[in-house]
Amino acid sequence: MVEISGRVGSSPAAFELAAAEMFTRDNAVLLVDDFERCQVLEGWLRDHFLPRLPVGALTVFAGRRAPAPVWETDPGWAEVVRVVRLEDLSREDAVALLGSRGVPYEPLLAFAGGHPLALALVAEVALQSAPSAGELPAQEVYSKLVEHLVGDLPSAAHRHALEVCCHARATTEELLRAAVPGEDAATLFAWLRRLPSVEAGPEGVAPHDVVRGAVDADLRWRDPQRYAAMHGRIRDHLLKRAVEARGADRIGAVAPIMYLYRSGGFLGDLVTWGNRSEVHEEELRSKDHTAVARMAERAEGARSAAIVRLWLARQPAAFRLYRRPGTGEMVGFSTWLTLRDPDEKELRADPVLAAVWGHIHAVGALRPGEHVGIARFMVSSEPHPRPSPVMDSMVLRIAEEVLLVRGAVWSFITSADPDLARSTTAHGPFRPTGTDVVVGRHTHRIFGHDWRAEPLEYALDHTGPSRNLRPMAQSSACAHKTTIMARPEFDEAVREALRCWHRPDALARNPLSRSGLLADAGSSLRDALERAIDTLGGDPRSVKAHRALTVTFVDGAPTQEAAARRVELPFSTYRRHLTLGIRHVSELLWHQVMRSVSPAASVVARS
Repeated sequence: MVEISGRVGSSPAAFELAAAEMFTRDNAVLLVDDFERCQVLEGWLRDHFLPRLPVGALTVFAGRRAPAPVWETDPGWAEVVRVVRLEDLSREDAVALLGSRGVPYEPLLAFAGGHPLALALVAEVALQSAPSAGELPAQEVYSKLVEHLVGDLPSAAHRHALEVCCHARATTEELLRAAVPGEDAATLFAWLRRLPSVEAGPEGVAPHDVVRGAVDADLRWRDPQRYAAMHGRIRDHLLKRAVEARGADRIGAVAPIMYLYRSGGFLGDLVTWGNRSEVHEEELRSKDHTAVARMAERAEGARSAAIVRLWLARQPAAFRLYRRPGTGEMVGFSTWLTLRDPDEKELRADPVLAAVWGHIHAVGALRPGEHVGIARFMVSSEPHPRPSPVMDSMVLRIAEEVLLVRGAVWSFITSADPDLARSTTAHGPFRPTGTDVVVGRHTHRIFGHDWRAEPLEYALDHTGPSRNLRPMAQSSACAHKTTIMARPEFDEAVREALRCWHRPDALARNPLSRSGLLADAGSSLRDALERAIDTLGGDPRSVKAHRALTVTFVDGAPTQEAAARRVELPFSTYRRHLTLGIRHVSELLWHQVMRSVSPAASVVARS
């Protein structure tokens, strides 16, 4: 039997060297543990390593991530591969596991159920604490586990510092000052550095994985409100640092933010959370155009290569290249397009763009000055390298655009990876548009997000480990009555509310009544509309729009023709000012709603 740890790394040569004994034995068995640490080799193993093993060889890969579906869908592999998900152990097996450790099983089973890792952890704690045969509360198990791994915790402040350390990717003294306000951050940081289970690195200190998981799970289970508050303070501090970063430091500043969402239902299949030094991102140079088009053709075919050449000519700044630091070899590229009004040639040449633009117009066209961001290409020298350092860099590039550049009213991600295209959770706040586009030999699925309907701050609060756990002081007031509408629906609701100015029953049924406009006690929808209209009266440039709105809706002119006569304007001029006034009111109310559902808006100011 040959045993290998996934810590062998992502090098095919290192893996083959570690497994060399497999080629010298008959009926040998290869066991690879912690496979998620080297799962980037999955394609190489399938195509190059496993087919060369002697007949009769058996291989077992154990890891925390599921293997790619191709193992079970490819006819050549489906007959010889069995994928087994390690479910909870039966009571009999769990008792046997705990019995083999020599610990009383009843109190431990009551806490851990049949989860294998939890059983092993609590068994270790039990060996140290010798629990009674009675019930062992979850709080006691977690407490003893933390004590066993990190020692006694001197105070509540030290516990809070450890919780921050276990939630953040890396912790600095500066982060502690923001995340544990009112405490001596320097003393707490010095204490963290001395813990045997915490290691220092270039970005700060970080705990051992077992400690991180135990402490983070403990706080989230024990005090979800404090967990959410801690998460928010860490995130807001990291966002502020990222906004202030410049140049190449911006990508490095985004990575710790994304790490906070590692267990939130997305990113797990995309990001290794490993060392980013394996790939270097750089801007496109003119001499790289040919190499980029060739890579696109190898990966996605001639049609995609033609589309890449179009965007190389029209938006070269949208491209980022990824190279090996040592050799300079190009191993991938990505493209983030910024579009306001694509011309007919672009729409005809790029069917993905045409589908995106069709979706936008179906839900409401862009307003003057608005633009859309599209992650159009994520191409690697290895098709669909997931997870890998190249994919890490591409994901961080998208995150930088969304978190720091911002400004887009819609953002889209297009995926030709068949595994990711079928996933509705791997793209975080981006949702399927229901559109599949065939380009050459690949089918692209489009995922989009309307930032007007669900702003970034709201998405950050409701995606990831803290979703639905926001502090009550921030969220309970609107949890039962706030409706987040798409912007076109919101604008229509404003127009309908104005038309129903003198009908209280209709105003009460209007969805604006549940949109966050009525946060003030005693305020009505009509009050909110009237305040918005009044703002026009104080601006000389919009006096005519104010008069048009007042006469038409507040005074209740019987017809628009009658309203035009009352304001003494030609009908076409009156209609123009009325339209501008309605647009102003809708814009003002929209921003008011976004502030009511996005309390963190002031923290993540645009750079």
